[in-house]
Amino acid sequence: MANILVVGAGPVGLTLAAELARYGIGVRLIDRSPRATETSKALVVWSRTLELMDRMGCTGGFLEAGLRAHGASIRSGGAVLGRPRFDDVASAYNFALMIPQRETERLLAVHLRCFGAEVERQVELVGAFEAADGVEARLRHADGREETVRTPWLIGCDGAHSTVRHGLGFAFSGSTQGDDWLLADVRLEGAGAPAPDEIATYLHRDGPFVVFPIPGGRARVVATRGRTDPARPDPTLADVQAMIDRWAGGTFRAADPVWLTNFRINERKVAEYRRGRIFLAGDAAHIHSPAGGQGMNTGMQDAINLAWKLAMVTRREAADALLDSYSPERTAVGDLVLRNAGRLTDMATLAHPAAQAARNLALRFLLGLHAVRDRMATTMSEIEIAYRDSPLSRGPGSGDRWDPRHDAGPPAGSGRAPRFVLYAADAVRGSALAVRFPALLEPEARTPPDDRPLVIVRPDGYVGLSAARWDDAEGYLEALAAHPV
Repeated sequence: MANILVVGAGPVGLTLAAELARYGIGVRLIDRSPRATETSKALVVWSRTLELMDRMGCTGGFLEAGLRAHGASIRSGGAVLGRPRFDDVASAYNFALMIPQRETERLLAVHLRCFGAEVERQVELVGAFEAADGVEARLRHADGREETVRTPWLIGCDGAHSTVRHGLGFAFSGSTQGDDWLLADVRLEGAGAPAPDEIATYLHRDGPFVVFPIPGGRARVVATRGRTDPARPDPTLADVQAMIDRWAGGTFRAADPVWLTNFRINERKVAEYRRGRIFLAGDAAHIHSPAGGQGMNTGMQDAINLAWKLAMVTRREAADALLDSYSPERTAVGDLVLRNAGRLTDMATLAHPAAQAARNLALRFLLGLHAVRDRMATTMSEIEIAYRDSPLSRGPGSGDRWDPRHDAGPPAGSGRAPRFVLYAADAVRGSALAVRFPALLEPEARTPPDDRPLVIVRPDGYVGLSAARWDDAEGYLEALAAHPV
């Protein structure tokens, strides 16, 4: 069986390759860059991603390397408008894990090596076309040598300027915001600096100024610099301090910068994440405002969603139609994240003084309500992402996240092929059904944690089927089976 080819070794490609390798699928991960990311880039891993990492088997290293942010603050003119907290998020990971992308990539690369796979660097995809039973891809190595490979599936995890997406001719629809933004990784000193476990947003008449904590006593500062100017130089430490003085009251100082740059916000997305045997994931499929810190998490969850489906189809344990669910499921999530991030950015960058005053008044009132603070924290944590309209979802509550506290023993697919898990009030009939569908179901039925008589949970921890009749469960599994029973 030929290896699946994954293009792009950022967090998304590393996640996908590691999951495929964990499931025993041959994978080849290439990247044209000579080295991994060396800057902090994406900073936060949210609750739902950490839960899914539990299934991957790599959460521990991230928890050791990261910093736990337990809340956020929203301020204006020296006043605190509200302090959402993550403590009540219904997850074992009720915090935002702050960790630089270079560390995320390093840890995922270590995890990938546990399965005998490595990143092939300075290898570039220069062309690909689909044949009847696979994809023929042309690769170029650092010495100029070209190689033609045949792969059953090609996945583009190669970022906003994706070669795979360009090759497919997919429209990357959206827009570029008209402002320049500043990014600075610095140390913040002084009594007025935000708490080291808090994401602090300062709303100012000239735009937002946001401080994200980073492990090692550093912080990420992000702020608007005004309308885009192609001649604008990279920011200096003095520019950062001037913003602190003007927008945050000057009660702390910036020092020891390690990264100072300008950037612009793009909001773009493809309409579909798949064409035949070629898939897109992560920034190759969707890019959006960094507001809320959802981008990397969304991409990693793309990869986790796709990996188990590719594994089951590649192993001929599920019908090819299983892969048809990837694009509608993740497209809907991409649309949601794009919409939410855009709204946050629009709210933070209101320009008219009257609109700013009304926004601040509304925020002060709404963030005074416990329910609103909880809703904001839950949305950011991503634990309520669901697939209710998926072709794989049937019955009440289907498509919802399965509470990880209900899992018993090792996660489905740990160290072996991915499997659905059957929860059945009638354990005898449940075990008999597992015998009928050994390629799809874990061998032992489990006791439901609530009054639902029959629940089938997907390998990625979402409810596939919730039903009362055994005929429904049998029909659901027969539709998934590679060879109907």
